[in-house]
Amino acid sequence: METPLLGFEPRCPHLFITNSRLSSSLPHPTLSVRTLTATTVVKSPATVVAAEAPRTKPHSKSFLSRKSAISEIEQSPDFLSSLQRFARVLKVQDLNVILRDFGISGRWQDLIQLFDWMQQHGKVSDSTYSSCIKFVGAKSVSKALEIYQSIPDESTKTNVYICNSVLSCLVKNGKLDSCIKLFDQMKRDGLKPDVVTYNTLLAGFIKVKNGFPKAMDLVGELPHNGIKMDGVMYGTVLAICASNGRCEEAESFIQQMKDEGHSPNIYHYSSLLNSYSWKGDYKKADELMAEMKSVGLVPNKVMMTTLLKVYIKGGLFERSRELLSELESAGYAENEMPYCMLMDGLSKTGKLEEAMTIFDDMKVKGVKSDGYANSIMIAALCRSKRFEEAKQLARDSETTYEKCDLVMLNTMLCAYCRAGEMESVMRMMKKMDEQAVSPDYNTFHILIKYFIKEKLHLLAYQTLLDMHSKGHRLEEELCSSLIYHLGKVRAHSEAFSVYNMLRYSKRTICKDLHEKILHILIHGKLFKDAYVVVKDNAKVISQPTLKRFCKAFMVSGNINLVNDVLKVLHGSGYKIDQVQFEMAIARYISQPDKKELLLQLLQWMPGQGYVVDSSTRNLILKQSHLFGRQLIAEILSKHHIVSRTMVRSRSEPKFSRAQRGK
Repeated sequence: METPLLGFEPRCPHLFITNSRLSSSLPHPTLSVRTLTATTVVKSPATVVAAEAPRTKPHSKSFLSRKSAISEIEQSPDFLSSLQRFARVLKVQDLNVILRDFGISGRWQDLIQLFDWMQQHGKVSDSTYSSCIKFVGAKSVSKALEIYQSIPDESTKTNVYICNSVLSCLVKNGKLDSCIKLFDQMKRDGLKPDVVTYNTLLAGFIKVKNGFPKAMDLVGELPHNGIKMDGVMYGTVLAICASNGRCEEAESFIQQMKDEGHSPNIYHYSSLLNSYSWKGDYKKADELMAEMKSVGLVPNKVMMTTLLKVYIKGGLFERSRELLSELESAGYAENEMPYCMLMDGLSKTGKLEEAMTIFDDMKVKGVKSDGYANSIMIAALCRSKRFEEAKQLARDSETTYEKCDLVMLNTMLCAYCRAGEMESVMRMMKKMDEQAVSPDYNTFHILIKYFIKEKLHLLAYQTLLDMHSKGHRLEEELCSSLIYHLGKVRAHSEAFSVYNMLRYSKRTICKDLHEKILHILIHGKLFKDAYVVVKDNAKVISQPTLKRFCKAFMVSGNINLVNDVLKVLHGSGYKIDQVQFEMAIARYISQPDKKELLLQLLQWMPGQGYVVDSSTRNLILKQSHLFGRQLIAEILSKHHIVSRTMVRSRSEPKFSRAQRGK
């Protein structure tokens, strides 16, 4: 039996493949704070137990009575009552023992009640907080943080063991950003991090996308805190390099290990090998395998499977088949994963028939499968537009595998959608509900495209709403297609809703989309919404479309917004013509109660270089008694003066600067 690297489970470090299921299905190295703590020299006072020499005399009565009290309290149906009776007998360390036993046995409510009692009676220690946060954090991150924040003494809050428990809780629950922020705050408050602290934080970056730079920032802090990297930390850092495809950095860390006197073991080499798989660098992979063998390390299942991935990525399919045979001979191909890797690589490079041969061979050999091989082949058949075969294989998978994971369900759903099998699509959606499988981005994307193809545009819209409510990012091309089709079926409000979801998703969208939605809104007579689009995007909308909008708004838009619309259009550089002014003024005249709006418009026009023409002037004069003859006369007089100035400037000959000087 192989001896694993301290802090690592003997598992495969990061066999990442392009296919998400391949990546998630392969085992990853896991770093537990408990394991890391156990492997470091510095330990929590709560975990240090001195090796006892054989006893020469019996335990004291005090010790035996405390031990008996602990047992009685733990077994009591009402432990608080028992606790009250033994309150004077038990010491803080005894209460900590009970607290940890409650945590180990999953008695969460009792643990909280005991912790509250200990706080009320002033019987808490650093170990109390550390243990409580550890166990509570496994159930509720917010409660663990609440306990930490409730610590009254600032020096206690920066105790390294307590801080490590809090940070570990956040890392295990995937809240790495919050963890780093809290870590920075702890340092400002006086925390002196130890090796466990950094191992805990670094372990959180193994599966985080683009986490490499932040992880390197932490590594850069180590010398300032007097901490040297050990084998565990090197293993973690190499795993981070592998998960981010940083092979050069991984090589550098391996060399640094050697320079510092550490001997890389099979798990360090496995991470380095995995980093080569990103680009299929089989030459370096072969050199690494040779180096390992030269120092007496025998490649295990993990390394051979990782090497297979490197060969596949590098396009060495003949060598991949040979290596697969070696895996079979060594008993390392008892499950479907290596076959799936090879099938996936072959199918994605257009070698579908060869992939199908591997698939058939796998079935003949009775290789254990959970259905993922079927999923690989269904996706491959769909890519080759062999939809009937994909549909049939999906049906076989449904029959064979009662419970499927999300990747498999999405693959089968895609096959049914591409084949136009509405009944099967509905059945798959029902199955996902029954199995409580939450749809992901791919699920929604598959369904929306299918509903659009089937002209079920309102159903596609409802699916997009659901997708948005689940927090998935919207794709512009898909949204644009749906907006167009919703406009075609006169679902104007729904189209505008999709536009707004995309617009407020904090991203820059194509300027053509603003114009597309504007045409839809004008056609649907949703002029107020159309005005919002124009107000925010007038400068990227074409002049003909703005003209169409202006004309439509002057006729049917909200009369109270007419002046605002004209000002926005003018501010964008659009030149408003006399016809549009005449339409606006005619609407005001037809509603004398809008006198103030008419006067505001007439007063605004001259300052912007606009004047009413003779026909509009006559229209205003005929109704001047409704708006005040004297005021109208004064305003029109200004229009006349501006008009004469404009005519004169147009009729004057143009001289060059030199001619004007003479």
